[in-house]
Amino acid sequence: IVENLNVFLGQSENVKINLLNLKNRTQTTKKLRLVYFVKPAMGEDEKYLNSFMNLKYDEKNNMIIGKAAYSREKTENMYISSSEKIVSYTGCKRDVLGNNSMFNISNSKFNNENSLGQNEIIALQIEVELQPYENKDISFIIGAEEEEAICAEKSKKYGEIQNCVNEFDSVKKYWNNKLNMLQVETPIKSLDFMLNGWLMYQTIVSRLLSRTAYYQSGGAIGFRDQLQDSLSMKYVNPEMLKNQIVKHARHQFIEGDVEHWWHEGYNKGIRTKFSDDLLWLPYAVSEYIKVTGDFSILDIKASYKDGMILNENEDERYDTYTDGNIVENIFEHCIRAIEKGINIGKNGLPKIGTGDWNDGFSSVGRKGIGESVWLGFFLYDVLRKFDFILEYKQEFVKQERYKKIMHDLKSALNSNGWDGRWFRRAFTDNGDILGSIQNDECRIDGISQSWSVISNAGDNDKKYIAMSSLENYLVDKENGLIKLLDPPFEHGNLNPGYIQNYLPGTRENGGQYTHGAVW
Repeated sequence: IVENLNVFLGQSENVKINLLNLKNRTQTTKKLRLVYFVKPAMGEDEKYLNSFMNLKYDEKNNMIIGKAAYSREKTENMYISSSEKIVSYTGCKRDVLGNNSMFNISNSKFNNENSLGQNEIIALQIEVELQPYENKDISFIIGAEEEEAICAEKSKKYGEIQNCVNEFDSVKKYWNNKLNMLQVETPIKSLDFMLNGWLMYQTIVSRLLSRTAYYQSGGAIGFRDQLQDSLSMKYVNPEMLKNQIVKHARHQFIEGDVEHWWHEGYNKGIRTKFSDDLLWLPYAVSEYIKVTGDFSILDIKASYKDGMILNENEDERYDTYTDGNIVENIFEHCIRAIEKGINIGKNGLPKIGTGDWNDGFSSVGRKGIGESVWLGFFLYDVLRKFDFILEYKQEFVKQERYKKIMHDLKSALNSNGWDGRWFRRAFTDNGDILGSIQNDECRIDGISQSWSVISNAGDNDKKYIAMSSLENYLVDKENGLIKLLDPPFEHGNLNPGYIQNYLPGTRENGGQYTHGAVW
């Protein structure tokens, strides 16, 4: 038997389709039993919900429906089905795996047992007979819908093989059209392969739709993260970037700060004192308008979230935040973000709060004193990018004020932010310096050097010296990576925050923090 399996998602429907092709290459008839096995997670916490899934076999529509009998959150009906008649099913893991981890399907049929009270799974069994040299297609589908009637409709639809084939062709056509819009050619073919489709596909599917990554699969929408991801859409699908901007504006508070992340559909998110999240809104708006010329986005109305302001000694609050009554346009949302972000400390640099782009620096500015050199470059760049929007809106007084702030920022960055051979990273509440040649840990940090160039705020001579130092100290040619900082935090006395919880050289603590995106 020769097997070929194509797995794909419906183009606009909540269904995963497994299209299996079997070829009998012999002169004898083959009788096969096939099992489709699913380990469902009917909610955010699989362990909490385990043994509370109720199964129902719908013989008329040839599907098995599972629904969480007890859940703290709203749940849908999930279903599995096949183009072949379901002969038997089970919701008991033991029935399929036995007492071991190996499949135990020697019995002719499953026991049609419910999942309630079991270590739950869903498995269905079908029987297929292949004549000599016969070629047969079989579908296995899994989906989720709020109404059982729609589950039945989808089960019937994709129980027809031709509908599965048509959907597969539609999905391939959709992605070919979307991913082929921008093509690059470099001397390195493997790089071309990544850039011409694969990274864009990962950005859309993994980062924007699934909200997952190499390091974590949380499902939440990050204010900073998904705006950054959607920035790569500006040449391919700028409407997606526009929609993301408007969505994020609705998760800003009237004070200008934003939810660091939130779960869509539940109004639950986390309010923090991160200093950079809010600034990605005007950054993304500037990029969108620069590419599309569509200034009308500035007039789109969006509400703010209602929520209590964090107390002086409160770093964050995970809570339910509902839409408030105050509605303003996207331009005003951007201005509130910028005004909140202009929070300058005694060294002339923006205060870091409980973290900036490196979330792990959670203790650097917890007392409201610490400052971020990188954030100074980023704020400078945001103001620089936003200048043409102020010109368009004829906000000339604000434009002159922001230019003055840029001038002062550049001066502070190139004096207080300069360490002699590279730019420093931050000043802590108690005056310690991160990113100094005097340090045993975090002697040099990469994003301060790179953003001195990106923002164009670094003096010309300092930019060249800083990037040379970055190459000397952070580019690890032997292992093929560029470290975020070096040396990593381990046993020192700087106590920058939870970054020290990571093993030296991993994640934010001196690793190469890489997303599957090209922004």
